[in-house]
Amino acid sequence: MAQQDVLRIAEAPGDDTQGARSLPSNVEAEAAFLGAVLIDNRVIEELPTQLGPQHFFEPVHARIYERILGLLDRKAVVTPVTLRPYFEADEQLKALGGVSYLARLTADGQGLLAPRELAAQIYDLALLRELISVGRSLVEGAMDTSESVEPQEQIEQAEAALYKVAEGAASANEAKSFAQATHTAIFNIEKAFNSGGNISGKTTGLDSVNSKIGGLHDSDLIILAGRPGMGKTSLVTNIAFNTSQRYVDDMALGIEPKRSVGAPTAFFSLEMSADQLATRILAEQSGISSEALRMGKISREDFQQLSFASQRLAELPLFIDDTPGLSIAALRTRARRLKRRHNIGLIIIDYLQLLSGSGRANDNRVNEISEISRGLKTLAKELEVPVIALSQLSRAVESREDKKPMLSDLRESGSIEQDADMVWFVFREDYYVNATEPKFPAEGDPPDVVDKWEAWRQRMEQVTGLAELIVAKQRHGSTGRVRLKFEARITKFSDLDADDPRGAFVSD
Repeated sequence: MAQQDVLRIAEAPGDDTQGARSLPSNVEAEAAFLGAVLIDNRVIEELPTQLGPQHFFEPVHARIYERILGLLDRKAVVTPVTLRPYFEADEQLKALGGVSYLARLTADGQGLLAPRELAAQIYDLALLRELISVGRSLVEGAMDTSESVEPQEQIEQAEAALYKVAEGAASANEAKSFAQATHTAIFNIEKAFNSGGNISGKTTGLDSVNSKIGGLHDSDLIILAGRPGMGKTSLVTNIAFNTSQRYVDDMALGIEPKRSVGAPTAFFSLEMSADQLATRILAEQSGISSEALRMGKISREDFQQLSFASQRLAELPLFIDDTPGLSIAALRTRARRLKRRHNIGLIIIDYLQLLSGSGRANDNRVNEISEISRGLKTLAKELEVPVIALSQLSRAVESREDKKPMLSDLRESGSIEQDADMVWFVFREDYYVNATEPKFPAEGDPPDVVDKWEAWRQRMEQVTGLAELIVAKQRHGSTGRVRLKFEARITKFSDLDADDPRGAFVSD
């Protein structure tokens, strides 16, 4: 390609004035790379970076590359000839000689000598331009000294912008075309089909729950609530283990990370320490009670079983952050870091009410909780991962005859319910039935004492070891209830056995 052709393009988008510095770019490299792709379409399959149209400095090149990707996605062969119909009416291309420019891109074939290096340079220069944009915004924001400006909020916004640059998401805030959105939707449907028809997101490890919700969907905020003693932490600990273990299993089978229904998991424990959580997971996986582990009341065989379980757990991509008193801004900072370093695909927070806001709520806890729930939803969308946040329920549940929780029982419920994509409740009837145990019959007691205790015993037999996950809100499907087996000794949730007469699903 003639040098003057490239120079004409380079001048087009610039607003450069004499003596001013231009944005980092290499239009010649873009042209050479496009020429290499048009000569050999397989070049794109070997790229070390996810190069997109937004990384091209020259708008004409960006449109050409976008069309190339679209055609390749349809399994078409892309050449200057097959591209021609799409650019015959392109006004900017007409200024360069029209569709003949497409042929000139392939004239010398120099891009085939080092296409990977050219792609890497185009990508790096795009990141530099985005850094300049972020830097300008930082300077403009820092120069604003009005009372309405919060420096901590500016730092949070700056960090979010830098995170996007670090992740190569320079165009994260740009509108997606319907074709891009459709492609993502089809990919998720394909993943659900290949997983057996139940999971389009991340697995919970519980088949009955997966069947109800389709897995944990990226960008979703899931609120899991329940009264103390219901097993909220136990359930999310089980899910954290199941999701990270499935990721390990899928990698061992050679499945691509993006096609896995498992994921590395981040667990933010604001209530329990990391070693307490680790003890819980060890109890679940070894089958030894948490109490026995804490007190050391285990046999030699138990210790061998524990050692085997700990070796398996050591390989899990499960990251626990037990820093107390985290603010929502600090949590988002740590989550971004884990996403960048370990590509986490699931975030769990135990629990929401222990987070703090920015301090601008003027001692209004409801407003602070609203800020926190919005921040968690924003985090889910920004990192494109499901976020599960545990939440407390109000004491109103205890004052009702029917103890099953409802959406109105969420503490500071308005914003939490509004921001959540799904709301789950954990309910264990045996917890309440056990508290109503009547007097144990003794010799000489009247028959009604015996009858009362026997009726209580039979009821306890029916509900012991049974838990319900109530899906009270779901944007993606119907609400309802799922019955699970709960082993209190090792605080473990699992699917009911197929022959259990109590059944997995409950119709409301």
